[in-house]
Amino acid sequence: MSAPTLDRSATGSPDEATLQEQFDATIAADRRIEPRDWMPEGYRKTLVRQVAQHAHSEIIGMQPEGDWLLAAPSLRRKAVLLAKVQDEAGHGLYLYSAAETLGADRADLTDKLIEGRQKYSSIFNYPTPAYADVGVIGWLVDGAAICNQVPLCRSSYGPYARAMIRVCKEESFHQRQGYELLMTMMRGTDEQRAMVQDAVDRWWWPSLMMFGPPDDESPNTAQSMAWGIKRHTNDELRQRFVDMTVPQAQALGVTLPDPDLAWDESSGHWRFGAIDWAEFARVLAGDGPKNAERIARRRAARDDNAWVVEAATAYARKHERGAA
Repeated sequence: MSAPTLDRSATGSPDEATLQEQFDATIAADRRIEPRDWMPEGYRKTLVRQVAQHAHSEIIGMQPEGDWLLAAPSLRRKAVLLAKVQDEAGHGLYLYSAAETLGADRADLTDKLIEGRQKYSSIFNYPTPAYADVGVIGWLVDGAAICNQVPLCRSSYGPYARAMIRVCKEESFHQRQGYELLMTMMRGTDEQRAMVQDAVDRWWWPSLMMFGPPDDESPNTAQSMAWGIKRHTNDELRQRFVDMTVPQAQALGVTLPDPDLAWDESSGHWRFGAIDWAEFARVLAGDGPKNAERIARRRAARDDNAWVVEAATAYARKHERGAA
């Protein structure tokens, strides 16, 4: 039997309806869309928005823990933290590269971030006043990231999915590093244990907000799942994180700051209290404790190092001309 004949336009290329059918068939078969494949403009724009937000979050996320690089209490702790911050920089570069396969320009994405036209994760707008915050970020924030990002390894867009495989491996290390630090502190003095509990109290609710708004208020989830970009809803991922984290908190000996937290025998899940979505909206809109500082640092990094980018670009163009 011969292969079906494609409908073609006057130019001899498949028409858009045929291309849409091919795209839909690829998604339905749970196969990957690659950069040279045709894709609907809505799919491309959704991916650029999501991948850019993810990349921005990795780069901005270097700041809260970076403040502790010089103040970490030992050479070992400094080395571990430095390796982690370096990993986050690499994650941002992987993701900006994935966005470039969609036709985006990373300099333009950075400008949009600084100008407030693109977002990053709300979690990075909270301060890190104590060293225990480093451990709690590793345990809770990176733990939440793992819950959110592991399913993205099966995202329908090939470059994004492949980038996430390495990112998730490194995030798993970060989560274990944070948990080990907290376990060490919980075996220490009363002051250290109090420091850990205070950090948990401050980071628990923002960590739950990391997964985004509730499903009935999330405008992009349904379409992203239909396209295979996402695999689970925000609320599903949030519940998975809570179920994973409560036993870890019990093992650590810390109390999660939620009086409504209780095991639900009928559902087999931990039930938790109401999230302050007004705070989430306020921080996401730019009114968090550290929003202005985070963006100011990012702007300074762009502006102060513009000459490095210009020199590197000129060098690359010179060698491209030489190769040609």
